[in-house]
Amino acid sequence: MRTSSLTRETKETSIRASLTLDNEKGGLKGSTGVGFFDHMLNSFCVHGSFILEIEMSGDLYVDCHHTIEDVGIVLGNLFKDVLGDRSGIARFGESHVPMDEALAFCAIDISGRPYLVYNENGYINSPMIGGYDTEMTEEFFRAFSFNAGFTLHLNLLYGKNAHHCVEALYKAAARAVKAASTVTGGAVLSAKGVL
Repeated sequence: MRTSSLTRETKETSIRASLTLDNEKGGLKGSTGVGFFDHMLNSFCVHGSFILEIEMSGDLYVDCHHTIEDVGIVLGNLFKDVLGDRSGIARFGESHVPMDEALAFCAIDISGRPYLVYNENGYINSPMIGGYDTEMTEEFFRAFSFNAGFTLHLNLLYGKNAHHCVEALYKAAARAVKAASTVTGGAVLSAKGVL
């Protein structure tokens, strides 16, 4: 299995985390202190066949911003380390995921060129889900994609319930990442010979 561990300490958060890919029973082990975010991370891990183990503390007395963004930074760096020079992987992935009335799409290129296109198109109409600020969905995926070196396109095609909309985005991203990081063998998938 492909695995990596990382510790990140700042004045705002303290995170110890490990990531294991290629696990049929993926899931989150541990907690960020933000219940709905834990639910999203667990869904991300289950649908991506990843195991994320995390021990953390954050300045949740401020709000959830630093906690969620810093988890994105750490998770991105874990993927960057696990995938190494990106040789022998599919590189591209995409997924449509319905969640009741909501439908999300994600496309990814594990290219080494960080970029995020995020369109929720006004369908996430609730500012908070429990202790989770819905604006942090974009911030999480920005931190994740930029630290992993992924080009990530996320599009919420439609939806009404904020919980369903956000969860569809996390699940679509998970399935796209899983497809793109699948081991295919061989050299780096690039006309340049390097990513």
